[in-house]
Amino acid sequence: MRRFFFFQLLCWCVAALQLNAQAKPNVVFIFIDDLRPDLGCYGNAVVKSPHLDQLAGKGALFTNEYATVPTCGASRFGLLTGRYPAEKAALGNEAAEKIISGKPQGASPETFIEQFRRNGYHTVGIGKISHSADGYLYGYTEPRSNKPELPNSWDEMLFNAGKWQTGWNAFFGYADGSNRQGKKGQVKPYEAGDCDDDGYPDGLTANLATEKIRTLAQSNQPFFLGIGFFKPHLPFTAPRRYWDLYDEASIPLTPSPNIPEGVNPASLHQSGEFNQYKSGDEAASLSTPLSDNYARKLRHAYYAAISYVDAQVGKVLEAIRKNGLDKNTIIVVWGDHGWHLGDDRVWGKHTVFEWSLRSAFIVKTPGSNNGVVRNEIVSAADIYPTLMELCGLKMPYRGDGESLAKLLQQSPVPSWRNTAISYFNKGISIRTPRYRYTQYFREATPVIELYDHLSDPRENKNSAAENPKIVAEMQQRWQKEIENARKIYKARQRNNGTDTQKAMGNTTRLVKQLS
Repeated sequence: MRRFFFFQLLCWCVAALQLNAQAKPNVVFIFIDDLRPDLGCYGNAVVKSPHLDQLAGKGALFTNEYATVPTCGASRFGLLTGRYPAEKAALGNEAAEKIISGKPQGASPETFIEQFRRNGYHTVGIGKISHSADGYLYGYTEPRSNKPELPNSWDEMLFNAGKWQTGWNAFFGYADGSNRQGKKGQVKPYEAGDCDDDGYPDGLTANLATEKIRTLAQSNQPFFLGIGFFKPHLPFTAPRRYWDLYDEASIPLTPSPNIPEGVNPASLHQSGEFNQYKSGDEAASLSTPLSDNYARKLRHAYYAAISYVDAQVGKVLEAIRKNGLDKNTIIVVWGDHGWHLGDDRVWGKHTVFEWSLRSAFIVKTPGSNNGVVRNEIVSAADIYPTLMELCGLKMPYRGDGESLAKLLQQSPVPSWRNTAISYFNKGISIRTPRYRYTQYFREATPVIELYDHLSDPRENKNSAAENPKIVAEMQQRWQKEIENARKIYKARQRNNGTDTQKAMGNTTRLVKQLS
């Protein structure tokens, strides 16, 4: 009788654990490289993005989400750790490699994926989640290594490199199996491939993801699935049928074709990444804009790449629904930063202007079916605590962000922070609902920029010189945010048992580090 009682108790405990596991929501997080908010749901009437638009129509669309750093690896590091950059290494593409890769499990900082894994989630990554194209550390022209970029985050890291053989070859790949580095840059920055979706890497990634969703649906264990699509990152490649969705002649050009008034060119750049594609029709520079015809062709290419990746996202969303996971799965779509499409004569990211920092961000929670549009200012650093709250998990440390969970409903949230801080190019920028204030730490003047988004939403004129009172107010707010970030960093350092004063110094020293 006693044996029977203990057997029954054991069965009850196992059932309770299984029920608890099933109650935890799954998370499917879709990372889309270089996706600025140029989608139908963001008001672009030209771009064809039906699947992302439909997702936004059922979830929460954030119209003002900003990257912490406008370059792929550093932006993703800020997202994954929920932190603003507190050291120079956090500003570069190798941020995860330098700060996370060699550390033991549980060391700070840790990604939210590691936190999911340590709390009973099965974690799967497919494609580019941090900086590496396939999750492993090796150079663009080297064979794939077996050293993971995020060693403590994944139960499984998957990628199908297809005819390109390695992740980096695939990332810079063309439909014939060639790639930018193999061709020594003698390639165009665009291609309309005579192929189906699987003729480019993102089609293979979508196939992997849909198959993995099918197998994950058969388990009682909650899961985190990260899916990293390459497009619309350069080269702007897509099957021809996505190009055919557009009439190139009717694609509008940028409303900001010139360098903003009152701005030193040092705040921008010469489109170096874009010009690595040496067989392009024209080279970009700040001195002269590209011709209208070529600018339209490139915008056409970028839009075709968006439509292509939108179709791959559609396959993932259908797999979630088809396998009965839609009722208990959080879906996140995030573009790691924006991109200047000829705006301010720049083709690329790597600035602290609106074009480069603002990106697409959509959250769909189980049970939500009425689209919510949130116009508050939010940061990529807010996403980590948001996922923790939605999944009933604790933050392993105090990050720089704040949970967005209260913004996922239509009701007003009067107490929201409404600021986002971004770092790059020897500058630190703060975005508020009305203004962008940027301060640079360099010799080239002016070092202060102010943009009034009420009268100048495209940041075409630096109005700092004529608004000293507003500059003073914004500088005070900027200083407060920097000081707050410094205090959070000091608290983290104390918890790690390090000498905070030696590591941090004062705010000026931090600024010098970051510049």
